Amino acid sequence: MTTVGILGGGQLARMLALAGAPLGLRFLVMDTVADACAGQFAPLLVGDYRDEAALAEFASRIDVATFDFENVPAASAEWLAQRVPVYPGPRALATAQDRLAEKTLFRELGIPLPEFADVPTREALDAAVVAIGAPGILKTRRLGYDGKGQFRIRSQADLDAAWEALGAQAPKVGLIYEAFVPFERELSVVAVRGRGGEFRTWPLTENWHVDGVLSASLAPAACDPALTAQAHAHARSLAERLGYVGVFALELFCRDGVLLANEMAPRVHNSGHWTIEGAETSQFQNHLRAVLGLPLGDTGALGQACMLNWIGAMPDAAAVLGEAGGHWHDYGKQARDGRKVGHATLRADTPAALADALARVGAALGRMPQVAPVIARLRD
Repeated sequence: MTTVGILGGGQLARMLALAGAPLGLRFLVMDTVADACAGQFAPLLVGDYRDEAALAEFASRIDVATFDFENVPAASAEWLAQRVPVYPGPRALATAQDRLAEKTLFRELGIPLPEFADVPTREALDAAVVAIGAPGILKTRRLGYDGKGQFRIRSQADLDAAWEALGAQAPKVGLIYEAFVPFERELSVVAVRGRGGEFRTWPLTENWHVDGVLSASLAPAACDPALTAQAHAHARSLAERLGYVGVFALELFCRDGVLLANEMAPRVHNSGHWTIEGAETSQFQNHLRAVLGLPLGDTGALGQACMLNWIGAMPDAAAVLGEAGGHWHDYGKQARDGRKVGHATLRADTPAALADALARVGAALGRMPQVAPVIARLRD
């Protein structure tokens, strides 16, 4: 029986283990904390990702390794790759870990993106704002996610505060300044590439964020075929250049009929959770198929689906489970402000039926602000 090792023991590892059960797979999860929620469904090895003794034990008990988050040290992935197959490869991981390297790759591939500049010093920040203009966003090059490690700069009057907030991190993780994009929509394309180069994408997903954290995802997004073709071409070019194996997501801004790349996530992605019930093959099972060298599954959508993130604490499940197309996911985490603790997916055959279901759920849970923009899109 094949054992898949997962570095990182959060909800993504948990959902990978659940998706792998029908394939007869075993899992070993490695995380730095003993209460990692994936440990409720798979054996858990607790250790530092830089600890070679812990990594050696991990490698000795698995057949192939993958990740549930992108901040595993690239050097640890390299070390592990000398002992067991690691997918996606350390090169893809290292590129996605550094916003400057990632955006430089986008530019090399001809993928449109907002202007950006490396910001190693305060003087470099001043120069970047003069060259690119404001508004813009100062971000850490590494380790930022879900809106963390970012500071919005609206004018030059904000530079002192921005540097005070993030400048101390410049020598450690680097900083980058990006032009603000007055986008019309936020979209993502979730794609998968197999060991032999087979490539597939799920339908485009439209996303809504609150305070930098994903709030809701709608799929398939209503998009012009040319826009969909743009997204798929960008994802394919990235996958081919990196020799990527597994699932990844490319986050995009849509402005004036053009897609601008925001960032790449080298793993299964929050905006692809709808695929568990809303697609023929979920992102989680296709990721496992890819890393194991199995044929990829069909990525077509089954009707219309909306995923709602639960942040901080879980609401009452009854309103969702009372819907014919309602699906509930509790990650088994302790409630905490800002923490992703679960999600729900509502699925229906038509946009109108999904809009009606979201309206009922939103009203019952007091979540109308979360579902209102999705309903408006469905009824547009």
